[in-house]
Amino acid sequence: MIKKPGVLAKKLGLSFQQPQFFTMALTHRSMGANNNERLEFLGDSILGFVIAKKLYELFPNASEGELSRLRASLVNQTSLAEIAREHHLGDYLILGSGELKSGGYRRDSILSDALEAIMGALLNDQGVDGCEAWILGLFAKKLAELDLKNSQKDPKTQLQELMQARKIELPVYELVKMTGAAHEQTFSVKCTVVISDNLSCIGSGVSRKRAEQDAAEKMLKLINKQKK
Repeated sequence: MIKKPGVLAKKLGLSFQQPQFFTMALTHRSMGANNNERLEFLGDSILGFVIAKKLYELFPNASEGELSRLRASLVNQTSLAEIAREHHLGDYLILGSGELKSGGYRRDSILSDALEAIMGALLNDQGVDGCEAWILGLFAKKLAELDLKNSQKDPKTQLQELMQARKIELPVYELVKMTGAAHEQTFSVKCTVVISDNLSCIGSGVSRKRAEQDAAEKMLKLINKQKK
């Protein structure tokens, strides 16, 4: 049973003057023409602006390339889906029967799009300032964890250097599956490292290379969690 949008809005600390925007943000295109795609377009734009502005303020000596890499580490499908899962967003998505049966409420692409759509809905309802404040609160933890040095290196390089520093065997990447039509395939790759036990993470992306980077990023987060 799909939970009521108002419950999620309260959990997220949101109060909409026009709640229909929020309901629309949770409505996937599998439900028909009245869906969240236009709000997702709007949310993607405001998210990129808000994060770029904040990074500009936080790292006054960073180059354009470094700022771009930092932004990319935050504003991506995996990062957004991770935040969406923290708030159990999938429980509130309004999906067509086909997407429900196939587990669309768990899919990174659908979760990340819905989160951006919520940002678009908030922008429509409360303007730039209200939307900016909420986005910064949502990303506060991730912003605090940013490391300018590591922004210059992609996740696979960071993971490889970590393994070399610990004198551990390098990560192994294995293609698990490919799904979708030839022009829009999704690749799933498993990354395995041997520390005290075998650790593995599954990454996904529109190419094998992106899937490997996604898996490496998830592995770095898993290793960091174990250190705490």
